Formats: sequence, C-alpha cells, structure tokens
Amino acid sequence: MALTGIQIFKLLPQTNCKECGAPTCLAFAMNLAAGKAELDSCPYVSDESREKLAEASAPPIRPVKLGKGVRERMTGGETVLYRHEKTFYNPTVLAACIDGGIKKKDLETKLKAWNAIQYERVGLNLRPEMAAVKDTGDAKAFAATAKTIAETSEFNVILMTENVDTMKAGVEACGFKRPLLYGATADNIEDMGKLALDTGLPIGVKADSIDALISLTEKLTGMGLKDIVIDPGSREPKQSLEDMVAIRRAALKAGNKALGFPTITFPCEMASNPDVETMIAAMHIAKYGSIVVLSDFAGETVFPLLLERLNIFTDPQRPMTVTEGIYEIGNPDENSPVLVTTNFALTYFIVSGEIENSKIPAWLLVKDSEGLSVLTAWAAGKFAGDDVGVFVKKCGIMDKVKHTELIIPGYAAAIAGEVEEELPGWTITVGPREAPHIPAFLKAR
Repeated sequence: MALTGIQIFKLLPQTNCKECGAPTCLAFAMNLAAGKAELDSCPYVSDESREKLAEASAPPIRPVKLGKGVRERMTGGETVLYRHEKTFYNPTVLAACIDGGIKKKDLETKLKAWNAIQYERVGLNLRPEMAAVKDTGDAKAFAATAKTIAETSEFNVILMTENVDTMKAGVEACGFKRPLLYGATADNIEDMGKLALDTGLPIGVKADSIDALISLTEKLTGMGLKDIVIDPGSREPKQSLEDMVAIRRAALKAGNKALGFPTITFPCEMASNPDVETMIAAMHIAKYGSIVVLSDFAGETVFPLLLERLNIFTDPQRPMTVTEGIYEIGNPDENSPVLVTTNFALTYFIVSGEIENSKIPAWLLVKDSEGLSVLTAWAAGKFAGDDVGVFVKKCGIMDKVKHTELIIPGYAAAIAGEVEEELPGWTITVGPREAPHIPAFLKAR
C-alpha cells in the first residue's frame, strides 16, 4: 500500500466506533496499511476518501481477467518481487499457438489432445488455459478457428494479429469468451485501442524496447484503457529475462505505472527445440511472465511446467493441507490395516495414491501437523508419539476396526515407543520410509 498508517488515518472518519472490529480508527488504519484489514469494514468512510484509499491500495501491477468459463484466469496483481517476501497471487497462464488457417478436422484433433492434458495433484486439477490463434493472412479462416476454439473447448483465446480488420473478425467470432486482443503496436495503436475500448476486452501491446513500451501503454491508458498486457518485444532468452526483471522492478520498486501491467512472453519464438523452449518457459514462469505462449501442448513438457507453477504460486506461509480425520481407501472393513500420516497435502495424496496402487483396502488416519511433512513435523514436535496416540483414541478408528495394529511412517520410527505407551495393547508397526514402498509392504503383511 502506497500510504502509511497515519496517512490513511487522516482519511478515515475518526469516530472510533469499533464497528470495523478494531478498537480505534488509528488501529484500523494501521491494519489497512499492513494489509490485515479491508476498507469495506468501515461503514462511515466517505466516498471521496474511499476513492483515494482504493487507488492507493491498488496493487502496483494491475490484475487483468482473461477469458470466461472454467479456465477463466486472473493475471497480474503481484505486489512483491520475491515470493519469500509475501506470496505470488495469480499463477502464470499457459497458452499454445494455433495457426489461424488450420483445417477444422486438424483443429478438432488438436483440441481433443490438448483437453486431455489435465493432471490431479494434491487435490487440484492442473491444466493449461489458453489457445493463441495466430493470423496467417486469411481473416475468415482466423475468425473460424477462434470461433471453433471458443465454442467447442474450454480453452480461452488470444487473438494474435496486427491487422485491425482481422482482429475485428476474430472479436465477432469469439468476443463472448473475453479473448485477449494481442496486436497493438506503434503503427496501429489508435485503432486497436479503440476496438478494445468499444468491446471492453483486454489488449496486448508489443514494442521494440521497454522505453517504447512505456510510450505505448501511456497512449492506451490515455484512451481510458486499463486492462493491458505488455510485451517488450525481446525474443532472445537472455534479453527477455532482463526485460521481465526490469519491468517487474520498475513497477514494484520505482512505481512506474506505465509498466504496471501483466506481461506476455513467447518461448515459442525463442527456440525451435521443444526441450529448449520448455526451459525458457520455465524461466519465464519463475521470472516474471504473466502469460507464457508455447508452440504446442505436450504432456512431457506441460506437466513439469504445471508443477513448477504450482510450487511457485503456492503461498510459502500457508502450506497446502487436508482436513484431519479418517480416510477410507478402497472400501476398508474391520480387518483392514490402519496407517497414520500428516496432513501436508502432498504427503496425503502420495501416500493415499500408493495405498490405492496396492489394491489393499486400508484406513488412513491423517493427523493435523500444521501442514508439515512427516520428517519435518516429527522434528518440529508436531508429530510426537503421545500426540499421535491421543489422536488415534479420539478420531474414532477404534469403532471401525477389530484389530489393534497401527502402522506409522518409517521416518517417524522414533515415536513408536511413545505411541505404544499412549495406546496400551496396540501393536505399533513401523512402515516404509518412502511412499513407493507401501504397496509391497502391505502385500507382504
């Protein structure tokens, strides 16, 4: 937030009514400055003050909504240069190119293959989001391709053309899907800007350098456009990385509003080798591409990029967790084995997946460890023997099974004695240290 707590306090009604939940207006102002409160919590702030505060509290990089439907995404909106400072908010959008003149049958085949690229990971559905339709000189074919993508697939659309008439045809074909109009340059910026303004669609602008980009974005904002995606035009990996970093630093550190927009990068135009292209895409996911456009979607390249994106855009201060409790895997009965693990989401899904692979029904007890993995939770005292024993007593598993055997993770073997003390009469079995060994372990019992 650009304003300090005292500056915010001066814009508040200063009634100390406590209706916002804070004891005083000054305390509320300090909470606003720290990002710990919402302005809407104050019922008496004036419209004038609200407008000033809203502008001051806007993120330095404008958030822009792309597309509609299940793969609709928000991009931009970032407030820090490094993830450990706070967190990154809106994951990089992955797109792939399609020639505007592609045959309909080939397009349908491609979209079917692309739609199949979806992965379940820690309870999330990981998948790419956009198709970038590239103008090949035929406006009618360009529009038909965009229309087919918008109407027959979940993918949202990037319309890539510098020809205003072709762009208009594309908008008429798929405007209902809120496409990104990527094609504003120094030569057509007024016409492209007017089209984006009339349709209310986000616009992508390309320049030959960062300085030229500043001039173009200032023209677009001067026309009243706000939803802008920027491209400095660099197509050499080293220069592209330098430009991405320079743009992010200028927006966050220098407060340069002309560069405070999401970026779009094109690894597809920086390498002909798919492996090299993937490495460049990985670089831009980390620093700092808001949209990364590939030449194609293939499982062997998209999957690692999706995992990288998931890891980078997961809040490091709030690990992904699952709810504490009893999880049934494969319709277990009263004689099925009982295993226990932590509630770190990745741990749960890996362990549960390996139990499923064993084809042996089992009960999996998930204990709250504040989102830590087994070894980390044990070292931090969040997966201690007495705590695990108390959890087993209270979770209700004793009402579901006849036997008294509990399988604990191999990395937590040290707690076996403490668990036995807490669960008299129970047999505590130390399981594998690594999850892939679980199927063989269960089958050998």
